[in-house]
Amino acid sequence: MSRQFNKILVTAALPYANGKIHLGHLAGAYLPADIYVRYQRLLKRDVIFICGSDEHGVPITITAEQEKTTPQAIVDRYHELNKKAFEQFGMSFDNYSRTSLPLHHDTASEFFLKLYKAGILKEKKEKQLYDQKAGMFLPDRYVEGTCPVCANPDARGDQCEKCGTFLNPIELKNPKSKISGETPTVKETTHLYFPLGDYQKKLEEYISGADKRDGWKENVLQYCRSWFKDGLQDRAVTRDLQWGVKVPLENLNDKVLYVWFDAVLGYISSTKELSKIKGNPDLWKEYWLDPSTKYVAFIGKDNVVFHCIVFPAMLMAWNEQNDSTYILPENVPANEFLNFEGQKFSKSRGWGIDVDEFLAEFPADALRYTLTMNLPESRDADFYWKDFQARVNNELADILGNFVNRTVTFLHKNFEGKVPERGKLNEVDEQLISLLNSTAKTAGGLFEKYKLRDATLEIMNLARAANKYFNDNEPWKTLKSDRQRCATTMNICLHTVRALAILFEPILPFSVEKMWKIMNLSGSVHDAVWNNAGALALQEGSQLNQPEILFTKIEDEVINKHISQLPSKQTSDKKPLIFKPTIAIEDFQKIDLRIAEVIQAEKVQKSDKLLKLIVRIGSDERQVIAGIAQHYKPEQLVGKRIVVVANLAPAKLMGQESRGMLLAASDDQGQLAVLIPEKTILDGGIVK
Repeated sequence: MSRQFNKILVTAALPYANGKIHLGHLAGAYLPADIYVRYQRLLKRDVIFICGSDEHGVPITITAEQEKTTPQAIVDRYHELNKKAFEQFGMSFDNYSRTSLPLHHDTASEFFLKLYKAGILKEKKEKQLYDQKAGMFLPDRYVEGTCPVCANPDARGDQCEKCGTFLNPIELKNPKSKISGETPTVKETTHLYFPLGDYQKKLEEYISGADKRDGWKENVLQYCRSWFKDGLQDRAVTRDLQWGVKVPLENLNDKVLYVWFDAVLGYISSTKELSKIKGNPDLWKEYWLDPSTKYVAFIGKDNVVFHCIVFPAMLMAWNEQNDSTYILPENVPANEFLNFEGQKFSKSRGWGIDVDEFLAEFPADALRYTLTMNLPESRDADFYWKDFQARVNNELADILGNFVNRTVTFLHKNFEGKVPERGKLNEVDEQLISLLNSTAKTAGGLFEKYKLRDATLEIMNLARAANKYFNDNEPWKTLKSDRQRCATTMNICLHTVRALAILFEPILPFSVEKMWKIMNLSGSVHDAVWNNAGALALQEGSQLNQPEILFTKIEDEVINKHISQLPSKQTSDKKPLIFKPTIAIEDFQKIDLRIAEVIQAEKVQKSDKLLKLIVRIGSDERQVIAGIAQHYKPEQLVGKRIVVVANLAPAKLMGQESRGMLLAASDDQGQLAVLIPEKTILDGGIVK
C-alpha cells in the first residue's frame, strides 16, 4: 500500500434490481472486489465490504410496466435472486443492502438538503420530451431514437451503447416514446442541477494525484481526462418520475432524486445499516469520515464517470459545508467488459448466461478461477465454454487437485495418514520452501496493485512447481531406499498443500476449505494468516482426514451441449462477398504487420473521423492517424494491443503525420472493430 491506512473500505457497484446477475457483471466488479477483500482479511487488516441493490431509476419502472406489476415487486424479486446468487458464488459482503430502505431514503434526502440549503444546487427551467398520449414527461430511458454521433438507430435517451456517447433525449434524431410509441413533443419543466463544472479544477487535482497515490489504471485516468477536456457540465439532480427518493421540497415534491445522485449514496447508507446490525450506529463514521481509511471502489468501466468524477464532486460539495468530511476513493480499479463467446451479453438476444443458471450445474470455484484468469483488467476479454473446460480440467484438476490428492493419498497409503517427521533438508527442499514464502510476497504485491490475474497465475505456478518437486523426488522409490528422505519429501509436500490453501483462499474459497479439512487443521482457512502461508507449522504425527476429489473434470459432451444451445451468430440473408484480385505470396510478404500497444490517444482537432494514436512497437514509438473516431472514444483504445502496418510510407492527414495504419474490420452495416490479438503478445511481435 502506498500509504499507511488504519482501515480499508471497499465498495462494489450496486447492481440494478431489474434483472439477474450474469458472468459479465461478476468479472467487471464483484469478483475482483471479493478477491481483494479476502486477501486483505488474510493480512488481518480492518476491512469492510459494502454493496447492495440499486432499486430506483427508469430500468426498474420499465421492467415493471413490461411485466404489468409494481416497481416494488420487481426490486423485491431481483434483490433476493441476486443476493442468493452472490452467496452461492462466494461473495463475502459484510452488508448487502437496498436503496429502497427508509434508511437510504433518509440518507439521500439529508445529503440533498445539505447541498440545497447551501445554495449549491441550481434551479433551471428546461425543455424535456413529453408524451401527450401517456400524459407524462419522458425520462431518458423512456425514449429511443437515432444517435446524433454514430447514427445508431437504437440509441437510448441517456446513452448510445454503440459509441458510448452520453446523451440528452432531446439530442436524439427521430425520437419515439417507449410508453406509447408516439413521437413526443417538447415541453418545459423545472429541475435542480448539480454544478459539476464548478468542481472541475478540484477534480483534476484529485485525478492528477491519483496515480501517485495508489497506481490507478491508465484507462481509468484517460477516461477522466477526456471528460475534463470536453469540460464538465451541470447535471440534473431531480427528474419527473414517481419511483425513487422523493425530493424533500414542497414545490418539487412531485419529482424524485435522479438515480445517479442517490445510488452512490447507497454505499453510505449500506454502511450505516451494517453499523446498526453491529449495535454501534456511529461505526460507519470510522470508515467514511476518517482520513486514515483507504476507500477502494470496484466498478465496471461504464461507471467510471460516476465514481471518479460525479461522486467525488458530491463529497467535495458536502465537505465544504461540514467539519466532518467524507474521504474520497483512494482508487477506482475499473475493469473493462467481459464478452460471451465473442459477443456482448444481451438479454434480448438470449446471449449469455446468468450466474444462478451457471451455478446450478457447475461449482462456484470453477467459475471463480476461470473468470479470474481472464479478468478484463486492462482490455475487454471473453468467456468461452471451451476455455472454461480447459481451465477446470488442465489447471484446477490436473495441477492443483492432482497435487493435493496424490500427496494425501500417498500419506494414507504409506504413513498411516499422518504428518510424517521432517528430517534434514536438502537444497531442493529449501528451494520449494523458499518458493512458498516468495509466492506469498509476490502474489500479495500483485493483489495490492489490483493485478489479480497475474497474482493468481503466480499461485498456480507454485502448484506446478509442487508437482515437479513430487515427481523429481520420486517418493515411491525413496519409500523403499530411504524412508526418512521420503518422509521429508512428503512433509514438504503437505506444507505446500497448506500454503496453497491459504494463497488460493481469495480465489477458491470453497475448495480451500475442503483442503483445510483434509489436513484436519483447526478452525477455518478463512481465518488463516497470509504472511504465515510458508511457515512449516504442521504438527508431526497429527492425523489427516481422507482425501476427496476437489475438482471434477468436465466432459466434452457437457460443454458441447451448452455450445449447441447458443443462438446462431450468423444471419440468414448474408450477401455473397466480392473479393479483391488474387496476389502472390511475395506481395503479401512485403507487408510488415506488427503488434503495437496504444499508449496515448486523442481526437484530431476539426475532424469528426480521425483519432491521433501514439503507439509503441518494441522500442519504437510513432504516431498513427486512424479514421475510427466515430466508433471508438480515445480512452477505449489506451492500453490495448492492436495490429499495424509498420512499413507503410508516411502520409499526412489533416496536417498530422501518420507513420503506419491500424487494421480494423467492418461490415455492410457500417460497424467497425479494431483487430486485437486474442492472447497477450508483446508489442513488436510479428503478425504472420
